[in-house]
Amino acid sequence: MRTVLFRFATPLLAAGCLIMLALIVMNRDLPAALFQPAGLQSFKILFISIILEALPFILLGVLFSALLQVFVTDELIKKLTPRHPVAGVLFGALLGLMFPLCECGMIPVVRRLIRKGMPAYIGIVYLLAGPIVNPIVYASTFTAFRTTPEMAYARMGLAFSVAVAVGFLLYKFMRTSPLKPSQPFAVIHHNHHHHQAHTHGSSSGRRSMLQTASSTLRHASDEFFDMGKYLIFGAFLTAAIQTAVDRSTMAAFADQPAFAYLFMMILAFILSICSNSDAFIASSFNGMFDFGPLLAFLVFGPMIDLKNTLMLLSTFRLKIVLALIALTAMFTLAGAWLVEVLL
Repeated sequence: MRTVLFRFATPLLAAGCLIMLALIVMNRDLPAALFQPAGLQSFKILFISIILEALPFILLGVLFSALLQVFVTDELIKKLTPRHPVAGVLFGALLGLMFPLCECGMIPVVRRLIRKGMPAYIGIVYLLAGPIVNPIVYASTFTAFRTTPEMAYARMGLAFSVAVAVGFLLYKFMRTSPLKPSQPFAVIHHNHHHHQAHTHGSSSGRRSMLQTASSTLRHASDEFFDMGKYLIFGAFLTAAIQTAVDRSTMAAFADQPAFAYLFMMILAFILSICSNSDAFIASSFNGMFDFGPLLAFLVFGPMIDLKNTLMLLSTFRLKIVLALIALTAMFTLAGAWLVEVLL
């Protein structure tokens, strides 16, 4: 079922995107019998804003991934990666300080790093911690919560702790590669590329700058179209669900402490907001929800949300993705509750 969904979702969504773009250009809505005009307008705005917000980070991620493929050797990745599991997990959790990518752009980078020899558990730790444990997100969180700066410290600390805990469990129990097998066309293309590089290297000793740039762009375009279809699908579902969520529903859950944490985590999953800007969304709920649920929103969302779950499914095996969601949710819920109790 999942294979059929991924195979046919892209052309259907492409047609839907063309229809929506035509409606926007003509400044028209679909018939009210299908959608309420106000709801459709909100859906269009949200759908396009999600794509426009994530697209620069996708481009940055695939470009960085392509540069890794062309300029960084497998031997260098293995040499730089710590071999001790404790050092490896800490290295992955702090890697975002050097490479502060958004969660949308990290998946192709992590996939490339794992294929080049980085231990999978380190790559996944970076995938979880990187979108939060970086200077850009810290600055945005500190700015959004000026009256409660401890939120920025708590967010960094909890995200680091959750990623480290998940990393140690993956190191202990994950025995096989979490990556899905490469598609046959990708393998052929990859081998062909290296055959060309080897032939050229034997004749001239090095590739020209033009060939290097061409190879980089080719890898980047492959990664972009591979990741982009899942971004579009996730943005479509996210915008549809956001349009249906009513603020009065949020207020009802805020009055129930037992459900406030779960509700904010589910809301973060649905909204799929970029980690560079989600703190400003969370701050708008500051008077409605307590510190703990807001912290759970800020930590769980960048690690696991709707659009990057679909992108994770395109890269990792289903069992690994389900395990990541379950472990991240459990540790985030427990950690956010504990932080609120201690504060």
